[in-house]
Amino acid sequence: MILKNDNSKPTTFTNEELIEKIFELKKQKNAVLLAHYYQIPEIQDIADYVGDSLGLAQNASKSKSDIIVFAGVHFMAETAKILNPDTKVLLPDLEAGCSLADSCPRDDFAEFKAAHPGYKVISYINCTADIKTMSDVICTSGNAKQIVESFPEDEKIIFAPDKNLGGYINRITGRNMLLWDGTCEVHDILSTEAVINMKIDNPDAKVIAHPECKPQVLEVADFVGSTTAMLKFTMEDSSKKYIVATETGILHEMHKNSPDKEFLIVATDETCSCNDCPYMKMITLEKIYLSLKNENPEIILPDDVMKKAEVPIRRMLDISMKMNLIK
Repeated sequence: MILKNDNSKPTTFTNEELIEKIFELKKQKNAVLLAHYYQIPEIQDIADYVGDSLGLAQNASKSKSDIIVFAGVHFMAETAKILNPDTKVLLPDLEAGCSLADSCPRDDFAEFKAAHPGYKVISYINCTADIKTMSDVICTSGNAKQIVESFPEDEKIIFAPDKNLGGYINRITGRNMLLWDGTCEVHDILSTEAVINMKIDNPDAKVIAHPECKPQVLEVADFVGSTTAMLKFTMEDSSKKYIVATETGILHEMHKNSPDKEFLIVATDETCSCNDCPYMKMITLEKIYLSLKNENPEIILPDDVMKKAEVPIRRMLDISMKMNLIK
């Protein structure tokens, strides 16, 4: 549930003025701004933390702020609220949803789960709070392999909601998880033909892809990994050119960290070279300012939902912490 309000009245401030006012309000209200890599560059540059879903969840769990403003989409803001039930969590645009989360309705998934008794449920963090309450553990693209491998090899597992990520994990682990039939429209739309054509035109480029892409795209990739993993790969790899099969927002951080390298985003069609998530790009500086100023829209979830959903999220964070300690 999201507490609705009307922040639609436009302001007349410039971007520079909006940024100054956002910083003032953050200090005044003890607020923190968390942003996903898919946000516009102007938002990434002023955020207190920029990261992928795992990093954002980890930072949200450590927050000591009175207000969390989430520059992302609704499942991310919900996760922050679940981990901080006494903190005010704001989502600057009510319409910033997620096609992948929407592909897994609560009632349909409950029926699916009931039809497969004895199965553990691993849910990708890109799902609603309701789906998290029906899960045994949550994962992200960055730790999905490790989360799956924390279960015995003969464990019967349902993986939801992304069939592409689940299929990829099945292939690299040798598991046979039962997959919910959901996809992310931003990644699933990328075609193998487009990647191959770009590779033909740029034979010196390496293809890097997010595991939410179709399996045919992943098969031709030189590297497959989470948003953070792709970023790290481009920083450490010796190549100078990359064909990037994910959302365009990550290019900002790639350019910042590797200004001497070239990054080409995979086109979604013959006329457009961009691959933007329409929901991520709904967040603007103006909406962040208005959200902080008015302290809404606020994420509100029932107490029982938050308590149930927190359990699998905490399990994920505990496993991830142990993984980092081992490293």
